[in-house]
Amino acid sequence: MKGLYVHIPFCKSKCFYCDFNSIVNDMLQDEYVDVLLKEIDSLSEENFDTIFIGGGTPTILSIKNLQKLLNKLSRFNPIEYTIEANPGTLNKEKLILLKNYGINRLSLGLQSVDDKMLKKLGRIHKYEDFLKNYFDARDVGFTNINVDIMFNLPNQTKEEFMFNLYELIKINPEHISCYSLIIEEGTKFYEMHVKNELMLLDEEEERLIYHEINNVLKQNGYIQYEISNYAKKGYECKHNIIYWTDEEYIGVGAGAHSYYEGKRFNNISNVYEYINKIKLYNSAVEECINLTEAEHMSEFIFLGLRMNRGININQFKSKFNKDIMEIYSKEINELINNGLIEKVGENIRLTEKGRDLSNLVFVSFIK
Repeated sequence: MKGLYVHIPFCKSKCFYCDFNSIVNDMLQDEYVDVLLKEIDSLSEENFDTIFIGGGTPTILSIKNLQKLLNKLSRFNPIEYTIEANPGTLNKEKLILLKNYGINRLSLGLQSVDDKMLKKLGRIHKYEDFLKNYFDARDVGFTNINVDIMFNLPNQTKEEFMFNLYELIKINPEHISCYSLIIEEGTKFYEMHVKNELMLLDEEEERLIYHEINNVLKQNGYIQYEISNYAKKGYECKHNIIYWTDEEYIGVGAGAHSYYEGKRFNNISNVYEYINKIKLYNSAVEECINLTEAEHMSEFIFLGLRMNRGININQFKSKFNKDIMEIYSKEINELINNGLIEKVGENIRLTEKGRDLSNLVFVSFIK
């Protein structure tokens, strides 16, 4: 089996831009972990290539609950084993515990090196908290660290963001995930945006920053392998590549999604209902969708195009027994003529212009 995703839905507070499935209620932690272990026990798979513990804030778990979870997961033997961590919920004791249980990839949410900006985002930490966690992780022995950072933040200039990026490059993480702020419905930032209380860059300015990010990271030894992800050679995130290359994965926890044997299914998002469903039925699956062939082909294309290498024509034929150049000839030729995609050998991939307008490209393949 390829990947296992484990969802921890708790946070100390909700970041103003976040629409992930998370709640600010730590009182449910013990009960949630107990039923989560029960769901993990129900899995028939003997092994996973990757495990990714995400959230929410996984490192908000107490030492006791973190140990219970990691002990349960120790029956698997992943090649890559990641946990997301939020500065402000992490300390050296937890880092040692994570390392001792075989976690070999740490993903730290920084977002900004500016304390005033962190406060504007609703983050619970300061930059110095992040630095302490980062260097403690190095001391403990972590040699594969990702750092998340965001650009086009409220009232942030290009120069201010680039200062953030250069500061991050100085400490030399193996992987950088660099995202532009997206205003999601249901968030505090969405409410502010509707009231015109957020000052953001226009699309052209945002595009210019994106290009400069690509150039600066490339000059500093980071390879862009996906629209928003950059890594030193050999440190690409294996778990996320599973999502983008149409490989199978299982998700456990409230709201977790799975993709298995051509079906997509997801657990119920509400944490209280998730706990009750697992207790009563040992399953919290809310919806199961059998993908049609057309849906499957579309997903294979637009997820695969997120990666810089693009999609392989022969892999498409092997998977669907169809020629992509025949089925999507109109769309492909039109996108090539518009300079949005290119055919390189047996691969179809986004051009630099295509990455700027990726959503426009992806929509072309949805039938």
